[in-house]
Amino acid sequence: MNKRKVYLDNSATTQVRKEVVDAMIPYFTEIYGNASSVHTYGQEAKQALSQSREKFAKLINAQSSEEIIFTSCGTESDNIAIVGSLLANEGKHVITSKIEHHAVLFTCQNLEKNGYKADYISVDKSGRINLEELTNKITDDTVIVSIMHANNEIGVIEPIEEISKILKEKNKNRKNKILLHTDAVQTSGKLKLDVQKLGVDLLSVSGHKFYGPKGIGALYIRKGTKISPLFHGGHHEFGMKPGTENIAEIVGMTKALELANEEMEEESKKIYELRNKLMDGIVNKISDVVINTDMKYAVPSILSVSFNYIEGESLLLMLDMAQIAASAGSACATGSSEPSHVLSAIGATPISAQGTLRFSLGRYNTQEDIDYVLDVLPKLVEKVRQMSPVWNNR
Repeated sequence: MNKRKVYLDNSATTQVRKEVVDAMIPYFTEIYGNASSVHTYGQEAKQALSQSREKFAKLINAQSSEEIIFTSCGTESDNIAIVGSLLANEGKHVITSKIEHHAVLFTCQNLEKNGYKADYISVDKSGRINLEELTNKITDDTVIVSIMHANNEIGVIEPIEEISKILKEKNKNRKNKILLHTDAVQTSGKLKLDVQKLGVDLLSVSGHKFYGPKGIGALYIRKGTKISPLFHGGHHEFGMKPGTENIAEIVGMTKALELANEEMEEESKKIYELRNKLMDGIVNKISDVVINTDMKYAVPSILSVSFNYIEGESLLLMLDMAQIAASAGSACATGSSEPSHVLSAIGATPISAQGTLRFSLGRYNTQEDIDYVLDVLPKLVEKVRQMSPVWNNR
């Protein structure tokens, strides 16, 4: 009986690194004070909070630690960025893309129900947004443009720097600045985040995507950006996120990003090679497959593959029985009967979309893992196809 277990769902969440756990433990057991308390216990916690904020700011090249607020997750960061900007500024128009994470899409759709206007920019077959369409959609009423740094299903990296240049040109003749937000949840820990180079006003991060703990995120807010809090009840996080700070997880997430930045070049090369080995093996061993991830523009960790003429969920369950974990798409969309909005946006056929899996690799994957997957996967695809009336009647 095979005892190998292979985890290829690192875009959904990652294992917390031992170094991160070790860094967190003292803040559960010894330095457990409330950072708002004036006594020694509280001041020790406050010092850890301040040091983490300063370190995190440097890791993404923010100009000041006061530009960093700690949140509970990437979704909360996205909501504060988009809704908070609209509440604080004149105008009722937001621009985003058709392939955003639901944390952004559902937020924009809810805003539309409440008197705001949202435009959803189309993408090409690689998933890159149409810059001309974006430019043409900007109006005097536009408050914020929110475009993800890299897509969570197909891995495509969006041209954020180019978008920033477009907005800077538009802002020359405007009274109210159009803000640029990017959801960097899928690039944090994988690409060096530099908010100055990207030219963004707001940037969202989630700790559990880069070997940190779940339940902690961050939002970069460029100094001078007008934004209103969504929650009220305290002075914490400069009034943007009331509630006692989770010092242990803030320390853990900051440690995780620090380690990721230090090891990024080496890790990226290793993961890139494993991803390409997996892709080449799938293409060579299995017929009727479509690679949805454009290697020219993608992060090294994500591989989206459509296995035509099969039901992806069936293949996913069989892989799980073989101790291989993957995803049918975004973990946040699992259970939905609707085809992936990302695959639809890049022009995938219904047959391809139905049989699509996402393999997302991480630092703990090995050559032996990929060898095992490439041994098991072709057999399972063949088995599922033999049970498919679509395959037999193609």
